[in-house]
Amino acid sequence: MIPLSDDNPTLRTPIVTYLLLGAIGATWFFVQGAGLNSLALIRSVCELGLVPGELTRLAPVGLGVPIGGGLSCVVDNAPINRLTPLTSMFLHGSWSHLLGNCLFFWVFGNNVEDSMGRLRFLVFYVVCGLAAAAAQVMVDPASPIPMVGASGAISGVMGAYLLLYPRVRVNMLFIFIIIFRIIPLPAWLVLLYWFGLQVLTGLPQLNQLDAEGGSGVAVWAHVGGFVAGLVLVKFFENRDLTSRRTGWRHRMHPNHP
Repeated sequence: MIPLSDDNPTLRTPIVTYLLLGAIGATWFFVQGAGLNSLALIRSVCELGLVPGELTRLAPVGLGVPIGGGLSCVVDNAPINRLTPLTSMFLHGSWSHLLGNCLFFWVFGNNVEDSMGRLRFLVFYVVCGLAAAAAQVMVDPASPIPMVGASGAISGVMGAYLLLYPRVRVNMLFIFIIIFRIIPLPAWLVLLYWFGLQVLTGLPQLNQLDAEGGSGVAVWAHVGGFVAGLVLVKFFENRDLTSRRTGWRHRMHPNHP
């Protein structure tokens, strides 16, 4: 189930959304080698990814974590570690990871930016990303495994979208083996389903007797970011912009909620 678009036109060009997507893409190509240079990719993840155990200092310095190609990420106490909650937001582990995050961000981000204004949206995005990182660190504070990806911040954007535009239709691509079909669904159904899936996936990580029971994805960062978006959206929303957007959407789609 993949979101392709929504019936929610924007009033202004989403410049911050464009800039963030550009920064994420530039990081992937120029810092991570576009996934073609495995050494650059691994080095970026190890050095700039968020390692919970490095921030909390609960992971022993010198501990190595195999990451592929016969290489390992080694826990250290470098000064850059303090910045990894921010730098990790612009890193990705693969093309599918990158493209999936960018697609979700494009579908939901431009509308949230249009409802907050550019500067507010930028601050909101960063704060949600930091909240997502904090949630994952709280769940597994001693983990030596690097965490990368914009999905925590994007989850916050999705949480904001849920409160701002719950009834807007989102065009979802459903894939049934060889059958492809686009089905419009209300945003509240899409987003609550996605959130519930993250919680269910993350529950094994809370079981201390089953430390390896998780999915390998930092789903609690998704949960933390989403909840942060729900809590913070009303503090960042520009109600005048939201009202204007709602009126414009109703004129564009008079038969839609």
